Amino acid sequence: MSNPPQFTWDDLQFFLAVARTGQLSTAARQLRSSHATVSRRIDRLEFALKVKLFERNPRGYVLTAMGTRFVETAERMEQETERLRADLADGSMAQRGLVRLSAPEGFANFFFAPVLPRFAARHPHLSLELVTIQQIMSLSRKEADISVVLDEPKGGPYFAEKLTDYHLQIYGSRDYLAKAPAITCRQDLLEHPFVSYIEEMIFAPGLDYLSDVHPRIKPQFQSSSIFAQLTATRNGLGLCILPYFFASRYPELVRVLPEEIDLKRQYWITCHRDLKQAPRVRAVIDFLREAVRGEDARFVPPYIVAASSPRRLESGS
Repeated sequence: MSNPPQFTWDDLQFFLAVARTGQLSTAARQLRSSHATVSRRIDRLEFALKVKLFERNPRGYVLTAMGTRFVETAERMEQETERLRADLADGSMAQRGLVRLSAPEGFANFFFAPVLPRFAARHPHLSLELVTIQQIMSLSRKEADISVVLDEPKGGPYFAEKLTDYHLQIYGSRDYLAKAPAITCRQDLLEHPFVSYIEEMIFAPGLDYLSDVHPRIKPQFQSSSIFAQLTATRNGLGLCILPYFFASRYPELVRVLPEEIDLKRQYWITCHRDLKQAPRVRAVIDFLREAVRGEDARFVPPYIVAASSPRRLESGS
């Protein structure tokens, strides 16, 4: 009798990384390995199973029908492994490992990065990767462990929880507004250049807000970076819709039509449901919750709070 096929859990991790990315080089980066090592592991797994899992072509690796079936089995084993690790983790081990967090540029740079020293002091054995190129990260392919997003995920095997509301207003620099035509109503906004996102690169519906202000506004300068938009606005290029929690830091910026225009959006935290109980992931989620609660006044302007009754705030929380 021939020996049954032999393979290891490590082989399955390499298989899943290639199956999810379709590229040896991308899988190698995720696994902190080399292109050649990933290729050898896939070849070894196919030899052990005596089945072809991928079709190779110049564009990458494409799953065969058997490979697609094998993904389901490998993912179930991956989920059980994560649960086992969570069950075995005691107090000293529960907060070790690497977590990749994907977050919008504004949230990452103007809120989360400043509280990182607190996170590091609390979790000295946790390594954190912070990715702000959110539109290319995929929870389904496990390219990120946790994501902070602007729109609640619809469907899928995901845990999602609202972190906080945040508000946006129109801002312009004092120097620009001193020289520009007066603004007394929304119609006057059409006489001013706007700074905004590149329309084709808006990666979340929550960022498509120019039409909420006026349907005929056409931006003169567009950037995929909110930091570039902020810099352009501070330097007098025109008007821009910016989140209060970081625009309010700059005294040279002035709100435009503050009594008339206020946009509310949300930040959501989400992860694959199977990862939620992993100690390393749970530690980051708990820290984000606590950090936002401790700084909630930064996200909601005081004049909004003052204008709202306690009952209204409670019902909208």
